[in-house]
Amino acid sequence: MSDTAHSVSNRFLTLTLGKDMFALDIAAVREILDMTDITRIPQTPPAVRGVVNVRGAAVPVIDLRLRFGMEEAERTVNTRIVIVEIPNGDGVTVLGAIADSVKEVLEMEPETIAPPPAMGACVNTDFLRGIGKADGRFILVLDIAKVLGSDEVLSLGDVSASVEGLKSVG
Repeated sequence: MSDTAHSVSNRFLTLTLGKDMFALDIAAVREILDMTDITRIPQTPPAVRGVVNVRGAAVPVIDLRLRFGMEEAERTVNTRIVIVEIPNGDGVTVLGAIADSVKEVLEMEPETIAPPPAMGACVNTDFLRGIGKADGRFILVLDIAKVLGSDEVLSLGDVSASVEGLKSVG
């Protein structure tokens, strides 16, 4: 993956969680998958649904609803897994993020994205790059590296590498 993929772009993939609209920098998105079977891995945090097979590689999948403290939703024909690449030291970690639906790719100029509002000490907005607006709706622009980039989540890359090692033994 090129260095430009880790930089900030003006293009965003929009997705929904419930009635809320979110956006991810398109440079971090590798691909979008239909919902598929997820293999659960014991003793992982509740938001970690397990791993999926992406062209022979085990990719950890995080449920964004659970990550944000929302209720788990029924899977529908619109449910998608967005495969993203998160910078991790000298490399990248590939993770999947479950969204209720994926909408479109939007262009938003940086000056049209307001900084996250100050919500007080009890509300953590570090995962937000800002708030944009399109078609009369607010769009929460996520910093996907901060949403999925915690040590707890990035260590899942080690889990998927272990699963890959088991496949080569078998």
